[in-house]
Amino acid sequence: MGVELQPYIKGIPVQPREEDFRRGRLMASRGVTLLLDVGANVGQYALRTRNAGYEGRIVSFEPMSAAFAELSARAAADPAWSCRRLALGSSAGESEIHVSRNSYSSSLLEMEDRHLRTAPESAYVGTETISVRTLDEIWDEMVTSSDRPFLKLDIQGFELEALRGAERSLPALLGVQCELSLVPLYAGAPAHSEVMDHLETAGFRLAGFDPALFDPQTAELLQADAIFLRD
Repeated sequence: MGVELQPYIKGIPVQPREEDFRRGRLMASRGVTLLLDVGANVGQYALRTRNAGYEGRIVSFEPMSAAFAELSARAAADPAWSCRRLALGSSAGESEIHVSRNSYSSSLLEMEDRHLRTAPESAYVGTETISVRTLDEIWDEMVTSSDRPFLKLDIQGFELEALRGAERSLPALLGVQCELSLVPLYAGAPAHSEVMDHLETAGFRLAGFDPALFDPQTAELLQADAIFLRD
């Protein structure tokens, strides 16, 4: 029997998966030159995207100090990958983020019991004060008129708030990847239909859907990654 070894970061494989290659083809078909990686954690998504063949520029956003330190250390080896220690929301300021044991489930929102029962490793273990900005206010610092940007949001129930802070930026985006919760996982988070309606009203259509989190007891799909493209 053969054994296949794959690189891992924080217990998550960074070897590209089928959905990474599929997303890479979608991005290539639109000529994407800039990936805005919001909710980067320690760089898992960006590394899988790179390893799937994307060669353009990446700007990763991660607000928590420990995760950002790991993220920026990895990005240092890639001249086309830069990092910002920020969260994105609908308004600028400082906020308290709940830090989860697994780091990547950390959120500005309280966690629902269903999430904790499904993924006990996501339990909160502390809080940290972070900086929040809107995408609109920092857009011109990162994006030029010649860029063709794609936005990825994986911010644990705060996706709609980030989109509300990007009203001026949305028309310039070629696509958006957004994590959607199909059942309440974070207190006060919008229903998946609200996020989808917001993007569809902004001129995007659903173009891809990948399962992300299942309930191990019931096999229900609880969370998914959806890709929206602008025609």
